[in-house]
Amino acid sequence: MKIYTKTDIGLVRTENQDSVWGAMLSPNVCAAVLCDGMGGESEGGLASTIAVDVVSKRIAENFNEKMSRNSVRNLLITSVVAANTFVWDTARTKVRQVMGTTCVAAIVFGGTAYIVNVGDSRAYHLFTQGDDECIRQITKDHTHVQDLLDRGEITEDMVKTHAERHKITRAIGADDSVTPDYFEMPLEPGDKLLLCSDGLSSYGDDMDILDICFDSKSENCCDELIRYALKNGGHDNVSVALFAP
Repeated sequence: MKIYTKTDIGLVRTENQDSVWGAMLSPNVCAAVLCDGMGGESEGGLASTIAVDVVSKRIAENFNEKMSRNSVRNLLITSVVAANTFVWDTARTKVRQVMGTTCVAAIVFGGTAYIVNVGDSRAYHLFTQGDDECIRQITKDHTHVQDLLDRGEITEDMVKTHAERHKITRAIGADDSVTPDYFEMPLEPGDKLLLCSDGLSSYGDDMDILDICFDSKSENCCDELIRYALKNGGHDNVSVALFAP
């Protein structure tokens, strides 16, 4: 498994407030962190940069292949919690303005993906089942429209056009504490794992994303996903991280 990343400002925004990091921690281990900042002027970009720096540094410095499953889980969760503290403190003491960021991060090794997320940056599992190519969203968005959907107040078709579709209900730096969601799943040979900001997921179709990921060479896939998002309007910053053979 290898890791590929890319971020793009898009066609409308004047600043890229997304940040993304990916690295091979060893020949058998790869990791990635992707954040989508929120805040006026440059604050969103600062929040996402801080979060990626904190989470990636903690992963790179503390991960080892002898860790138990629970230790990997704790590493990911505590890294996100630490990032929340840094962003929260920076907003209060230096910027003196509210800022925050989504975050999705993953470590893949030993045939298992360990994933953590806050906000609406997503993780997708891409796999084959018989002769079929499949895509499954692993993470669950922390958004107002997701809450409405869960309560049955809106339909799936209404999510992408709802007036409050960009309202985040959980983010790094939005409060003095945060509780990330955690996921753990096996990966079969040939499977792929995609992390992305809503600059891709909100302006694209899951089946198109699936086709791009399986029809493109792994080293070209991030470029193709960015190109697809821009073709659909490029109204937001867009970032992707792909774990692929």
